[in-house]
Amino acid sequence: MTKIALFGTSADPPTSGHQAIIKWLSQHFDQVVVWASDNPFKSHQTSLTQRSTMLLVLIQNLDDYQNNIYLHPELSSRHTIETVERARVKWPYSEFTLVVGSDLVKQLPHWYKIEELLQQARLLIVPRPGVAIEEANWQKLMDIGAEIEIAPLEVPNVSSSGYREQRDSRNITPPIKDYIYRERLYQWQDANTEKV
Repeated sequence: MTKIALFGTSADPPTSGHQAIIKWLSQHFDQVVVWASDNPFKSHQTSLTQRSTMLLVLIQNLDDYQNNIYLHPELSSRHTIETVERARVKWPYSEFTLVVGSDLVKQLPHWYKIEELLQQARLLIVPRPGVAIEEANWQKLMDIGAEIEIAPLEVPNVSSSGYREQRDSRNITPPIKDYIYRERLYQWQDANTEKV
């Protein structure tokens, strides 16, 4: 049975942290399926199409690129259960692991049709620096049937919001930075360009 990691992310923009996660997943799963998503708990500054394109740029510029990483924008949905159902139709004889950051563990019990989702996919929690998983939140997931594993992975302490809010280009890879400048994304980017 093919083991597939499902990794949807807001990617606004994708960071070197996203790149590290995707690279690690490619070494531990038969296939890694990636897409940009609209998180109903967040507001986004760029379009879904732009974020999907940035993910493609990120994947194409991985060191030691593995041939088992695929961008599938058609899987994107505001509800993860719909994404997993689409994946099950596309790859019917596969085992699915949904990859989420530790910052989402508290939200997970409130996701749309979470119990049904947990019957269709295992959970792989990726630790985020500075975000501890509280035992009460872990227990809530276990109580509703989650099969959970924590990825033994150290992710760089970077975030998309850190790039947007603090203008810290160390959070992103050079190809993503080039794409952002070329497409004139993010309002502060336009302001900086006009001052030059």
